[in-house]
Amino acid sequence: MDTMRERFASVVSRLLDDDPRLAVVLAEIGKDGFTDAARAHPDRVINVGIREQLLVGVGGGLALTGMRPILHTFASFLVERPFEQVKLDFGHQGVGGVLVSAAGSYDWPAGGYTHMAPGDVALLDTLDGWTVQVPGHPDEAETLLRDAAAAGDDSVYVRLSAHSNSAPRDIAPGRFLTVREGRGGVVIAVGPMLDSVLRAVEGLDVTVLYATTVRPFDERTLRTTAGAAAGAGAAVDVVLVEPYLAGTSTAAVNDALADRPHRVLGLGIARRELRRYGTIDEHLAGQGLDPASLRERISGFLG
Repeated sequence: MDTMRERFASVVSRLLDDDPRLAVVLAEIGKDGFTDAARAHPDRVINVGIREQLLVGVGGGLALTGMRPILHTFASFLVERPFEQVKLDFGHQGVGGVLVSAAGSYDWPAGGYTHMAPGDVALLDTLDGWTVQVPGHPDEAETLLRDAAAAGDDSVYVRLSAHSNSAPRDIAPGRFLTVREGRGGVVIAVGPMLDSVLRAVEGLDVTVLYATTVRPFDERTLRTTAGAAAGAGAAVDVVLVEPYLAGTSTAAVNDALADRPHRVLGLGIARRELRRYGTIDEHLAGQGLDPASLRERISGFLG
């Protein structure tokens, strides 16, 4: 199976052939995946070198001319380092584009903390109007990338990961998918956390929702599911399992269920820094996101 990043390069290279409005902007990282595309479209595959602020500035400038820019590098270099440019060159200018990240929270542990960005989605939450997509499989990444490329002038963040579920799901951009139903609470698994969540809740009477679009947050599906799981007007427990900063979407859950009694447990990456970088699986265990830890934390919360 190819990775999400490999699928990104192949899909976007084909989209460049079909849509003259698209342009890809790179900051050295990922350039090898666009060798053929750069040869075919030298004016629409732009590598600015290791200049992440310039990466975003060039993307914003292309958007001002009516182009649909697709920007790519590691999340720490795409969202955190040039955040002021994202805020001003896209948001303040009133233009849109597609930011496609890699490396995420701990995808390349050997790169150290400089290459980790567990706070990227929370940081984008401070800006208005961003759609945030978190695929859990390369096939889902392709679906979401194609949707983002065709999304008019919207601002879209697609968070790719080396961490992947074993199989794709039949997702619809903007909607949560009900994977299983139960009466003892609702567990929302975001992107690549789905497999671990499903293993963790085996035998538990809970509903599992699968989220690949986290902004806008699918309040309608959560409200409908919560009503079915707990009964109309009854208190509902919600566990949120995110592959980035713990609690990033807790406020969204609270807003969705503001008119009914509820509790929320937000699981994800802690603020503390794990200084033994290890492997992805070791990071999952260290953050309490492996199936065994998740089961203990979820069952303890749901009682």
